[in-house]
Amino acid sequence: MGIIGDSLDKAAANTATRPIPKSAGAQIRFLVKHEKGSTRTVALRLGISQRTVERYLKGQIKHPRPELAARLAAEVRKDWQPRVRDRARKQAATSTGIVIETRARFGFTAAPGSTDDGRIRRITQHLPPQYAARLFDAQSIGATEQQLQNIAAEGLQEQYFKDGGRRAEGLEVEFTDIDYVELDY
Repeated sequence: MGIIGDSLDKAAANTATRPIPKSAGAQIRFLVKHEKGSTRTVALRLGISQRTVERYLKGQIKHPRPELAARLAAEVRKDWQPRVRDRARKQAATSTGIVIETRARFGFTAAPGSTDDGRIRRITQHLPPQYAARLFDAQSIGATEQQLQNIAAEGLQEQYFKDGGRRAEGLEVEFTDIDYVELDY
């Protein structure tokens, strides 16, 4: 995905209340159980052979290569504690909102006489629940990175630059050259 989509996934993973299984065998067993016993599906998800998955299940292989260990941990995180993740998303979308921290270039379109030169800013801002809900909905229907970026830009525009409608009427913000984005809920 893109930088904002990855940040949403990372924020979702941070809502877990328990750590993922440590050993490769336990991780493989979790994935096989999640896939209803299908070692073929797990093998396809990890990019390895079905026989290799079966050997991990039997304990014949215990230590995966570093790149496989990283893929394995990433796949487990995707499916780890789905109810906890859903509950945190629902709470963020209905009551608590989402916090965005970013370092990016912000340009402006505003009233005549104001500057529209973009500049790098580091911003940490709480966005209300409606922006969290829009981000989650867009991500769930497969929105592009640009669409997610536009939702985040609109939220920052309204909350940070316009201060919730108390100033800078008519200001339009461009959110480009993203150095990093971290989301938390």
